[in-house]
Amino acid sequence: MTLLRTTSAKSTEAKCRQRQHWTSLLAWLVLCTLSGFVSASDTTEPDPSLISKLKLAAADAQSFDNHYDAQVWLTAKDFHLAKLIKNADQRLELLSLIHSEARRADLAPEIVLALIEVESGFNSYAVSSAGAQGIMQVMPFWKTEIGRPQDNLINTQTNLRYGCTILKHYLDLEQGRLAEALARYNGSYGQTWYAERVLDAWAERWR
Repeated sequence: MTLLRTTSAKSTEAKCRQRQHWTSLLAWLVLCTLSGFVSASDTTEPDPSLISKLKLAAADAQSFDNHYDAQVWLTAKDFHLAKLIKNADQRLELLSLIHSEARRADLAPEIVLALIEVESGFNSYAVSSAGAQGIMQVMPFWKTEIGRPQDNLINTQTNLRYGCTILKHYLDLEQGRLAEALARYNGSYGQTWYAERVLDAWAERWR
């Protein structure tokens, strides 16, 4: 009985630490938005370090399992996604993919959800007037840059792998300043409107 109680206590403690980790990460991302914007011209040349990260991400086919907290997360987020996607199985599959790919890139899944809402409205078949494709609206030139022209950006997991990797690169580039990273992702660096839209969606539906 003593061993069972000890094991249970350790399991509960581990779950608490995991919750605290993700709560702290999300709070850190929110605090990052308080920093000001710096006006600068966004470069049109592909960043070699980002190309390298995309190559590694595209080659890594490992899928991350969701633990207890992820299941709680799925249930909570399903409520809002049900307004856009009627099929429950499709919703849970999509939320699981988003959660897994966001965590893989060391991003808060809630921020990725908000970005997707603004970018595509959770439409995996979306194509912008500029040619951006899929659920995270990734530009197809990245496939050529990393030597994977066969990749299908309409495929949800492929698109998420690219999009999350790109966003994390910009977040690192901006030293954790989420607002600037979002502006870079959108190609509107030095402006506030895009980051405001994403953060509004996060605050109203996904946090």
